[in-house]
Amino acid sequence: MNGLPHGTPIYLCTEPVDFRKGFDGLTGIVSAQLGHSVTSGALFLFVNRKRDRIKALWWETGGLTLWYRRLEQGTVELPKNNDTHVTIDNVELAMWIAGVPLKSASVRRKRMAA
Repeated sequence: MNGLPHGTPIYLCTEPVDFRKGFDGLTGIVSAQLGHSVTSGALFLFVNRKRDRIKALWWETGGLTLWYRRLEQGTVELPKNNDTHVTIDNVELAMWIAGVPLKSASVRRKRMAA
């Protein structure tokens, strides 16, 4: 997923999803619950109830791509808010998949050279 074009919107669904869902079921969630079009070029991320599996749905020229990742250890953290989804960037995506809690991640200030 690191090969995503720069500036690709990434939406993380904050509610666990039934992982028996495939292309059609996840597309329905994107349009009905998240309010987006699956063909917009955005990446949509979903987790199962145990938070040890991740599915990613992405529209490329010519069709949909579905990625599936099973974590061998640990779980991913879902943001706790009332929204159906949150927007993250490529750096946050890499940290999230690696198990770094997004709420504890912060951007360091750049120190000015003297």
